[in-house]
Amino acid sequence: MRNFTGFCWLYFIIVLFLDSPPVAVCQQFRSQQAGFFITVNGIENPYEIVTVFVLPNEQLKIKVKKNKTTDEFRLYSPEGKIIPAASGHRKWRVPSQAGLYQLKMASVNHQRSTTLNVFVMVPFSRLAGEYLNGYRIGRYPQIALKGLAIYKPPRGFVEVTPQNENTLISPHFKLKQFLCKQSGGYPKYLVLQEKLLLKLELILGEVNEKGYRCDTFHVMSGYRTPYYNKAIGNVTYSRHIYGGASDIFIDENPKDDTMDDLNQDGKIDYKDAAGLYRIIDRLYGKRFYDPFLGGLAWYKKNSNHGPFVHVDVRGRPTRWGD
Repeated sequence: MRNFTGFCWLYFIIVLFLDSPPVAVCQQFRSQQAGFFITVNGIENPYEIVTVFVLPNEQLKIKVKKNKTTDEFRLYSPEGKIIPAASGHRKWRVPSQAGLYQLKMASVNHQRSTTLNVFVMVPFSRLAGEYLNGYRIGRYPQIALKGLAIYKPPRGFVEVTPQNENTLISPHFKLKQFLCKQSGGYPKYLVLQEKLLLKLELILGEVNEKGYRCDTFHVMSGYRTPYYNKAIGNVTYSRHIYGGASDIFIDENPKDDTMDDLNQDGKIDYKDAAGLYRIIDRLYGKRFYDPFLGGLAWYKKNSNHGPFVHVDVRGRPTRWGD
């Protein structure tokens, strides 16, 4: 143990000497990829935890893409029953009741598996004025910006309760991290896009690869209801109200709800946000990142918040910020 500890300190000193961010080699980051891909309704996901958001009574179309393996896979329903494959796909009829249902895709020997979280949403049509079951949503713009489909009102809302808010919806992010910051009791509601989760996982892996050891991002702002978005003076068509954006920063050392001193100059300022921004910006142009193109911006600290970076999945690259 003494030799191993000494090695860690030696590595730490060498990294500092090379002017690179310190790496906690004693605590290796795990991307938690499953070793195979699972495709649900056209969205491909490589992780051990996969989440989809659907409406009642829809039909999921699920497919496994093997990664250099001859393993056979089975899909298990929430009741533990095997869902048979037909033409390479498994199909599962979504329940009519809103809530969380968990399926499992596993190799026959159970050495590799993926948990599939299926959140059945409350349909948008259930909104009564500005409220959904007592929770204030507000009003979505009736006309899509520039006629773009990404600015149409959401199909439904994920119901968040004390029982499900701690659910891991990807390997490193929990449902409650994306809740709107407005006051109010349970149930709460949010909108979230699957591609945003995949993008955040990709960025998190890249950040760790560059030497900034962190298990998740602090999501300063995830989903915003139109009501809350208007109250804080944000733009009408903010990507946050459509569940496709997050304002994030690294908060590991110490965990204090503020961006870490990433460049270790003794200050928490725009340079730390700029460092995170650059890591993300360098992903653009790489083929694997093409499905996750979107907005990217960095912001300086002010009286209300510390420095942070905005990311979204609007489908085209856009840049702004301080």
